[in-house]
Amino acid sequence: MISPALTLSASQPRVAYACGDFDAIYVLDPVTHAVGLRLMPHSHLANEATPRAHHSGPETVHTPLAWQPQPASRGEHSLVQLKLAEDPQGNAFTGGRSMRQNPTVDGLRLTSQTAQHAPDGSLRVRTELSGARNFSCIHHLLHQPGDESVTVWTEFSNQGDNALTLEMLSSFCLGHLTPFHVADASERLWVHRFRSCWADEGRHERVRIEDLHLERSWGGFGVTSERYGQVGSLPVRGWFPFVAVEDAGAGVFWAAQLHAPGSWQMEIFRRGDDRLSISGGLADREFGHWKKTIQPGETFTTLPAWLTVSTADFDTCCQRLTSMQAKPLKSVPVIERDLPVIFNEWCSSWGKPTPEFILRTANVLRELPVDIFVIDDGWAEKPPGGFQINGDWNIAMDRFPQGLAPVVRSLKKLGLRPGIWFEFEVCTEGSAAWLLTDHQLRRDGRVLQVGPRRFWDFTDPWTHDYLAEKVIARLREDGFEYLKVDYNDTIGIGCDHPDGLGEGLRAHLDGVQRFFSRLRSELPDLVIEICASGGHRLEPSFLALGAMASFSDAHEPVDLPIISADLHRLILPRQNQTWAVLHPSDSMRRLHYKLAACFLGRACLSGEVADLNEEQIRHVRSVLELYKRISPIIRDGRSRLLREIGPSRRHPRGWQAVVRTAGDEALVVFHAFEASAGTTAQLPWPEGSGWSIAASSGVDVSAEPTPAGLSLTVSADFSALILHLKRG
Repeated sequence: MISPALTLSASQPRVAYACGDFDAIYVLDPVTHAVGLRLMPHSHLANEATPRAHHSGPETVHTPLAWQPQPASRGEHSLVQLKLAEDPQGNAFTGGRSMRQNPTVDGLRLTSQTAQHAPDGSLRVRTELSGARNFSCIHHLLHQPGDESVTVWTEFSNQGDNALTLEMLSSFCLGHLTPFHVADASERLWVHRFRSCWADEGRHERVRIEDLHLERSWGGFGVTSERYGQVGSLPVRGWFPFVAVEDAGAGVFWAAQLHAPGSWQMEIFRRGDDRLSISGGLADREFGHWKKTIQPGETFTTLPAWLTVSTADFDTCCQRLTSMQAKPLKSVPVIERDLPVIFNEWCSSWGKPTPEFILRTANVLRELPVDIFVIDDGWAEKPPGGFQINGDWNIAMDRFPQGLAPVVRSLKKLGLRPGIWFEFEVCTEGSAAWLLTDHQLRRDGRVLQVGPRRFWDFTDPWTHDYLAEKVIARLREDGFEYLKVDYNDTIGIGCDHPDGLGEGLRAHLDGVQRFFSRLRSELPDLVIEICASGGHRLEPSFLALGAMASFSDAHEPVDLPIISADLHRLILPRQNQTWAVLHPSDSMRRLHYKLAACFLGRACLSGEVADLNEEQIRHVRSVLELYKRISPIIRDGRSRLLREIGPSRRHPRGWQAVVRTAGDEALVVFHAFEASAGTTAQLPWPEGSGWSIAASSGVDVSAEPTPAGLSLTVSADFSALILHLKRG
């Protein structure tokens, strides 16, 4: 336990806790009584003494802090942002634009702060605030040895005699993001976000604060706010739950990533003073239709967020957050950690698999370093005309007259782990399940229907038991070892619940994730793939439930490697399942272009592999053997993205390189796009010296080492090169 003298109090209004290479700094404002949280890199500390606690012991050190003195200020931004329906809304023209800095927040007072170093070296800081209406907010911060980020979350407890209704509760609020400039840091602050839409996930956006209309007002009264996020059950539809603020003058990035399975929001906020703040969590009542009644004695806890600060480049800043996603992988089956090569027959049979087709393909795959064969949509009954009958999950006996078990046994005899596709959260028109409306979500009293889909109610125990029989029993009895879980539409604003639509959605998705946990508990060796129309569940809470995720539904277009490379900034490459759909009509250049993209994540093949000619098969084998050799770099390395392309991703020009380094080995994945033939790209060596090319695989791209790095010459558009580098 840290000495009480080192925790925040009226007599000690500024305290810093060491969290690796940065400090978490708590500040108690003597005027407003707000408690603020700041993150500061050690490399930028100078000018002001603050008590600071190290992981190694409770001693006090006085470390100068580098931020500049501020002009007349309206105080700290509270590290907890919340709003009670019982309190008035905030003023300064915030209604409809922001629910922050309202009378509920203004009434918060510091009750206590405790900080503890556990035997494992982790730091836990607990900051308790009391509210005027007999409630407490406990802000938790956790840092574990080796982490490059902190985990924060908020706990709300009703300690009074009357029910209280939350309309907003943040997972985090990080303040004072203008510490390195005496005024308002004009033209040096940038916001980084990632946009997302179907088959084009993870498009990076860097925009000036000024272009978001977040400059301070002349009179210091009004509030400016950029509130964004998504509403519904596809958490990366529109945006990823990520925000970063860059001070380009100081070379510092602050970044946050939310655990967000449903509706969420981020907010970039500036009052009339010069201080910028970011916050995020559940989408609030204005943005996401959420409110929740907390009865006396009850507690509500938010999902966590990861926060970091970095003085390196943007790629490094992002990977300080994505490295946190590695934690769940330590306890999963070995097959999940070793990057098996997958074959999924979706882009082969297009929903019409048969035992004959599966086994014909599997007999070719046994000659390749492929580990898993996934039977995708098409194994269950379909109506005349071809669409799904999801919900009943009866085997299509016209295609599988002996059932699935004989096919599973045959795949195992060929050395392939069998996998199967489900979209178990929904039922579709034509199924018997469609009529079981007592167990389906409703909105305004009517069954909630989106296109041809209705949604099971996962707050209903019956749903869990029904799907245990339909899904878990199928996996266990037929012997499947891999499960692809798809989800192909969004519930939207929510579903009926006594507290409203937003809370209905939150509670439902909590139930969905509990069923995923049940899958893992009952089938501990099962490998789970998270899919939602491709990559629409690429956020930390869902990624923690699976071994990998479908990166996108962009299975074949030329922008596939661009999307997969962008996702290195948002998810671990070892969870980034990237497809290569192979056709006999592919030229060797096109074949290699597709295969090279697999080196950006977990390799997944599809297409008419059984019809490839001998030369194509030899090339696929050679590339996959290289993939197996370098897979530890994909699993454990760190990426740097280098790119010279135009504004269009669907019609890219120029080239892209991802350089991923792990110790004394590195992987270079290079793709050339349109208008690149005859050009040369210059890539610097990875950090350090003594690098050389250990292996290469390319078509119409060649590499020459130079003292400064690699010179890559492109002979034809839409070509690719894979390089394995070693040092020493």
